[in-house]
Amino acid sequence: MEAYQEFVTNIKKLTRIDLSLYKEKQMKRRIYSLMKRNNMADLASYFMLLKHSERHLKEFLNYITINVSEFFRNPAQWTVLEKEILPLLIAKGKILKVWSSACASGEEAYSLALLFEKIGYNKVDILATDIDDDALEAARLGVYSEKSVENVPEELKRTFFMVKEGKYFIKEEIKKKVKFKNLNLLEDEFPKNCDLILCRNVMIYFTEEAKDRLYKKFYDSLADDGVFFVGNTEQILMPQKYGFMSIKSFFYKKLK
Repeated sequence: MEAYQEFVTNIKKLTRIDLSLYKEKQMKRRIYSLMKRNNMADLASYFMLLKHSERHLKEFLNYITINVSEFFRNPAQWTVLEKEILPLLIAKGKILKVWSSACASGEEAYSLALLFEKIGYNKVDILATDIDDDALEAARLGVYSEKSVENVPEELKRTFFMVKEGKYFIKEEIKKKVKFKNLNLLEDEFPKNCDLILCRNVMIYFTEEAKDRLYKKFYDSLADDGVFFVGNTEQILMPQKYGFMSIKSFFYKKLK
């Protein structure tokens, strides 16, 4: 077995993360960068380091799961969500089930909570998931840099954050609106009957095979007429193949 394939097999046994479903060229670049940083000569030696060192395994997981986020990332899309998508969902008059499916350190999920505060709709359950436990711990803590909150409208920033020593602490009334949970998109069962699912700036790292599998899982996870919100480089080619209809750029409705 080729060294990289053996490494992929071993990592899946150790972590449940299937690296074969990530784009190989990008993944190899990240792994070899980490190996160099840790003075590892080959993949077999590096795997043994990961197997026996929790610190190095955490470093590896943090690096390959690519936790880059900010509040209201790509603001124009959030405006579409607020003005055009949410009114359609709110018209149902029920408790909306919303899922931020790769939430990193919580910015996207808290953006949702802030947006529902802004429009004054409180009948909503927000679930936020990620594969990285360290990122989830940071999300539960809710402390952010000035740069990560620069797209937050000033009124929301004043009302729902405390500023201390240049850091922005999100207030408890927003934190309690989001439930955080570990979930592996490629392996775990998805929540059911979601009215809105966000999976943004994640699919670009996966192979076509993995994307195909995930689109089908997201379809099954949505309620009838539920909406799937993707990142600005991730428009779905032939959405009808997966049972979706494009309703705005980056927004897809589940067809019954």
